Amino acid sequence: MVRPYKQLREIVEKKDRGLREKVMSLTEAIGLIRDGDHVASGGCHYSRTAMAAIWEIIRQKKKNLVYSRSITSTEGDLLLVSGVTRHIMTSWFSPGVTWGVSRVMRHYTQEKLAVYEEWSHMSLGLRYRAGAMGIPFIPARSMLGSDLFPRVPDIKEMECPFTGEKLALLPALNPDVAILHTQRCDPYGNVQSEGLPFMDEDIAMASDRVIVTTERIISNDQVRRSPDQTTIPFFCVDAVVEVPYGCLPHECYGCYVPDFEHMDSYVKLMMGKGPDGVKEYMDKYVYAPETWNHYLEMLGVRQILQAVMEGRSVHND
Repeated sequence: MVRPYKQLREIVEKKDRGLREKVMSLTEAIGLIRDGDHVASGGCHYSRTAMAAIWEIIRQKKKNLVYSRSITSTEGDLLLVSGVTRHIMTSWFSPGVTWGVSRVMRHYTQEKLAVYEEWSHMSLGLRYRAGAMGIPFIPARSMLGSDLFPRVPDIKEMECPFTGEKLALLPALNPDVAILHTQRCDPYGNVQSEGLPFMDEDIAMASDRVIVTTERIISNDQVRRSPDQTTIPFFCVDAVVEVPYGCLPHECYGCYVPDFEHMDSYVKLMMGKGPDGVKEYMDKYVYAPETWNHYLEMLGVRQILQAVMEGRSVHND
């Protein structure tokens, strides 16, 4: 997946970096993803997952995607069972600590139906960082001596020319598309996220195209009043989609916590029936609702309000 700097530079030079409005519908934004693309997702585990984007990717029946993320949660099950991807790069794959490792991941890996490419959390972040910097690899100690080292492709080992110590050379990741979710973003694509930054900034800088879903679109005047809070600049972003509650049933810091009741019911279905349980879930929650708002109606006002009240409590004194 490593691309030469000249090729990366040509992509950047051709990109429209003008200060223009990029607001579009969820359908239009996901239309920027092509079959066979490497799609990197921001957030981590069940925090700030671009679930509305995942939902639309599945509904548009994208094929042969490579999916990468720092830690993959329930969205990975949906992508595998829907047939969207057969290759996932991540550092862990589980609905959550309390629920254990995904049965779906086990099934697809053990039956050799998909590639589960596992890197350490640090090494995956460094790979995105190398991609953002435009360098083909980055040296690190992460992965050395682990059982993962001989199992992953492309990783190399070298002797440091300064100290003589062994180092791992981690290949850069330059995804075709990044899907990120944030609390607020202006129409031009200036992202102002709150809470842990995760790997979002490096993913955005490393990717050819960037799709941002946001809880709300704010004015550029608001961005200019607090420019220090802009985590991703407009010239990285290609699409802005306003999708309130766009992470549910996962969380968005300061806006809502995970809908644990819904996630627990999903996990019981997934762990109990495996891929068949996930198909049953998608028939009800992905394919049946006409829009994302219809999906939210199915989650229920009571559960959403509870998630919002608990999520906003971080701002209370």
